Amino acid sequence: MSEPLAIPLGDLADCFEGVIPSVVATLDATGLPNVTYLSQVYLVDAAHVALSNQFFSKTAANVRATGRAAVVVSSGRTGEQYALDLAFDRSLDHGEVFERMSAHLRVIATLHGLGEVMALRSAEIYRVLAVRRIPDPPGTAPPPPRPGVDPRLSLAAGIAADLAAETDSEAMIERVLGGLTGEFGFEAAMLLTLDEAAGRLAAVASRGYREGGAGAEVALGDGPIGIAGETRRIVRLSDMSRGRRMAAAVTGEPLATVIPLPGLADPYSQIAVPLIGRGRLMGVLFAESARRFRFDAADEAALGLLAGQLAAGLRLAEIDAAETAAAPALPAARPGGGRAFQVKYFAHDDSLFIDGDYLIKGVAGRLLAHFLAAHVRDGRRDFTNREIRLEPSLRLPGLKDNLETRLILLRRRLEEKAAPVRLARPGRGQIRLELDGAPVLEIVDA
Repeated sequence: MSEPLAIPLGDLADCFEGVIPSVVATLDATGLPNVTYLSQVYLVDAAHVALSNQFFSKTAANVRATGRAAVVVSSGRTGEQYALDLAFDRSLDHGEVFERMSAHLRVIATLHGLGEVMALRSAEIYRVLAVRRIPDPPGTAPPPPRPGVDPRLSLAAGIAADLAAETDSEAMIERVLGGLTGEFGFEAAMLLTLDEAAGRLAAVASRGYREGGAGAEVALGDGPIGIAGETRRIVRLSDMSRGRRMAAAVTGEPLATVIPLPGLADPYSQIAVPLIGRGRLMGVLFAESARRFRFDAADEAALGLLAGQLAAGLRLAEIDAAETAAAPALPAARPGGGRAFQVKYFAHDDSLFIDGDYLIKGVAGRLLAHFLAAHVRDGRRDFTNREIRLEPSLRLPGLKDNLETRLILLRRRLEEKAAPVRLARPGRGQIRLELDGAPVLEIVDA
């Protein structure tokens, strides 16, 4: 068993954020040195680190010859520097460590517009033989003291307990987002859920933004949110000063049918956490801040706990809602009451416009068109999750696609647009159409 390191690797956590590039030095068989910059040094455990291998031809050859390397890592928070003496252990091209490093590099590449240039070839695992702090230059201010006991896991446990006691999907979502911007003090947060058929994540609810953004979409694999969803791994960025934020929600879409993704003007820190329920991706929980180093490993653990509890709660609430009986029927609306408003629905992409103004598309657009068509046809205003799921024309994929969150998204989008149609909830699993006039519905099949 090896001796414990004089400076524990856990004390160097800020140095493994990738904010300041690290430097790796190696020797060839004749003793000739090679020094190069390194994209990422990843903390594996208390005795090992992983180096990202993207262009490592000379470094890799030297390590094959000697089995040794030296790395200088720097804290982006305090400027402290440490030298690590390393012994090569193994090379990985798959597995948890490789996938997490690959996801992080993909996000950096996306933000810098580098495409596949930064694709990870392998994660090189090294055993740390020694850690030495590099002395600061004379006159340098001492680093700030390290924080004491961290309360975030306790905060997360309290919110998780509230989720476990809740049965309503919207209340669960509000509790999590309220907890992140309340107890945790995050500036902004949002929840996006997966539209598996479209390969996109849609914003359901948000806190801390000037615009609500219900219905804004992110393609899987696009930016921090999309990459967290595609890889099903947490993505955390500590300093985005050299990058750019995602300005567009979904590329390749006509601007008239794109809802802008909510976002801070100048975010420096972001964290995206996938919601996994029974092995399936359900969505992504996202938070961002205008501060550098706003999120750390403790936030990863806390948000991972909340994401897991929220995924389980939403799935159970969906099952309950699907079994709920019908709401008391309202009397049929009298034709011609109130002002008429125009509704145009395009069946090819399920996009829906009210009085010429774009509202929503996808499953949410299909649902609203179904409600309005039933109302125009026979005056209906009451519907249930159960009957919606059994309606073949809606082409819903079953419980794996959360209908409750789709309805929450639609209801919030209607509220944000101050539309003349709204969705009320007389009870669990029940939907009631509320109208400020008479809809004139036009369905375009092609």
